[in-house]
Parts: sequence; structure tokens; C-alpha cells
Amino acid sequence: MTDWDPFSNPTPAHLVNRAARAFTRLGESRLKPFGIGVGHLPVLAALRSGAALSQKELAQFARIEQPSMAQMLARMERDGLIRRVPDPQDGRSSLISLTETALARLPAVREVLMSGNAEALAGFSDEEIATLAALLQRLNRNLDRTGADQPPAGPDHPAAEAEAGVTPPGGPAPRRSRSG
Repeated sequence: MTDWDPFSNPTPAHLVNRAARAFTRLGESRLKPFGIGVGHLPVLAALRSGAALSQKELAQFARIEQPSMAQMLARMERDGLIRRVPDPQDGRSSLISLTETALARLPAVREVLMSGNAEALAGFSDEEIATLAALLQRLNRNLDRTGADQPPAGPDHPAAEAEAGVTPPGGPAPRRSRSG
């Protein structure tokens, strides 16, 4: 038997995990009317300015494996949120961009997410919010250094490519616009 009880004496990891799961549930419930899920947010963020990126670049940006990104993109395409066009520089891949439908939903999506964020931070002062954000950014930098959020290593591993200078910090730069 062990005396470990994360509920009576929670660690920061337990509290962050609990908050992240609560934010995910809140986001999912708020985004459902728009036909968008929390998992779609990295794709929407990466493509919001009209960029067109490959599935590989989106997977790197979202820090998920390509098969998971492929499944999500298939659902987003089915739901009319993204479009694929052949990559003129690589006939084996496609470039993905947001549809007008997705772009039109972004302002309302941002609003409901910001509203949920404000509700979750009710009672916090501006200074406390800034401190919390700074501490969480520091925590995430520490976790990034451990490689904890990276998929298993392999020849196409994003961390290996980033170390080789292929992917700039913060994800891929939008390299193409939808019009060109």
C-alpha cells in the first residue's frame, strides 16, 4: 500500500492536468455548435491568415503524429472546414487551407473561447492572470526541453527535424497563400 494520494495533496502536475481537461471539456461544449472541436484549433490557428500548409507541416505545428493529423483533416474536409489542392512543388502531397466557411466562423469561435477563458479566470486580478500565464509559459518551456510532448522518435520525428533546422521554433512558417 502507498500513501500517495493526489487528491488530498495534489501536485502542480495534477492540478495543471485537471485544469487542462476542464478547459478541453469547456471548449468542446462551446465549439460544438460551430462544428469545430478543440483538436481543430492548431489547424485553424496555423491556417487562419490564408496560409496553405502540408499535412506534415500541420502535424509538426500541432505536435501530433501524421496519422492522427490525417484523420482529423479528413473529418475537417468532410465538414467543409478545409480544402486540399495539389502541391505544385511536390506532386505527392497536398496543400491544405481553410474554406470560406471556416474563415467565417473564426471570429465567433474566438469569442466563445475568450468568454470561457474569462469565466475560468473570474476573480483573478490582471496581475494574477499575468503571473499565471508567465508561470505556465515557463512550465511549458521546461516540458518542451524534456521532449515530453513529442511523438515517439523516428526518422521523420519533428524534434529531430527542428534540431536539424528544418522547422523554426513555434512551428512552420506559412509558406504559401491560397491564391498562389
